[in-house]
Amino acid sequence: MKERLMQLQQEALLELEQAAGLEQLNELRVKYLGKKGPITEVLRGMGALSAEERPVIGQVVNDVRAAIETVIEAKTAAFRQAETDSKLRLETIDVTLPGRPQAHGAVHPLSKVIEDIEDIFVGMGYTVEEGPEVERDYYNFEALNLPQNHPARDMQDSFYITEELLMRTHTSPVQVRTMERMKGAVPVKIICPGKVFRRDDDDATHSHMFTQIEGLVIDKGIRMSDLKGTLLQFVQEMFGKQTQIRLRPSFFPFTEPSAEVDVTCSNCGGSGCRVCKQTGWLEILGSGMVHPRVLEMAGYDPNVYSGFAFGMGVERIAMLKYDIDDIRHFYTNDLRFLQQFVRV
Repeated sequence: MKERLMQLQQEALLELEQAAGLEQLNELRVKYLGKKGPITEVLRGMGALSAEERPVIGQVVNDVRAAIETVIEAKTAAFRQAETDSKLRLETIDVTLPGRPQAHGAVHPLSKVIEDIEDIFVGMGYTVEEGPEVERDYYNFEALNLPQNHPARDMQDSFYITEELLMRTHTSPVQVRTMERMKGAVPVKIICPGKVFRRDDDDATHSHMFTQIEGLVIDKGIRMSDLKGTLLQFVQEMFGKQTQIRLRPSFFPFTEPSAEVDVTCSNCGGSGCRVCKQTGWLEILGSGMVHPRVLEMAGYDPNVYSGFAFGMGVERIAMLKYDIDDIRHFYTNDLRFLQQFVRV
């Protein structure tokens, strides 16, 4: 039996020496040291040996087992080290190569313009108010002197959810809600930014959804000259100190008198060019004195208080400020367009 064990040791060591990897090494371990291996069979047959032979054969079995396990452990460590070295060679990083710059995002041009407008008006003492985009007909129309069947509704009657609810067509409902909340207290001095929705055709200058900022001031003794001075300060901070404004008579149901506001063309400085159609002026917003009926419906006595309001499309301001020729660029998420504003 001793000779058999020594032969097993030689056979095992020879096969282990020729093993090509961890998987083959594991197969040999099972073959010689497993429960069904020849060494285990020898151990099971030791009961048939004499008392004198048992300790001698037991020692030989232990020596053979230890020799095989030692070689397996050494080969396992060598294979694992070789595997690690191979991975390190494949994953080697050349630290002398120049780094890859990380792409930086940017504030969307519309968000940037909204922030700029808010900063200007907050600097003049205004607060920023917001309201729901799904609005009641009362706040969107009736409280703004636009009763049912009023012809001025035709331009804005748009996306109704029910007979009473619609997607707001301007941010003026926020003005009404603010006046109601103030319960006749003054001063009211707010701007209202947000998305609005109308059934406009989608083209280079129109969109069914756009962004608007409206302003409202109510107090005693508010005059048209206060409106003009406020808007002049705004456009000069937004477009430059050289910018001038003019007010043209217009009509809005919620203001009286009403005026369209133009600014000197930034392209030609007012001398006339293709951009301004040779007029020297570009329209940017509508404005006027708050209609007495609107004040009365919101809880203010029009014989005591007066106010002015204005509204501008943020896209129009951004297009003028950054010389953008198509409103649809703001909504297509084209990185070629947006990356121009990384440092704006």
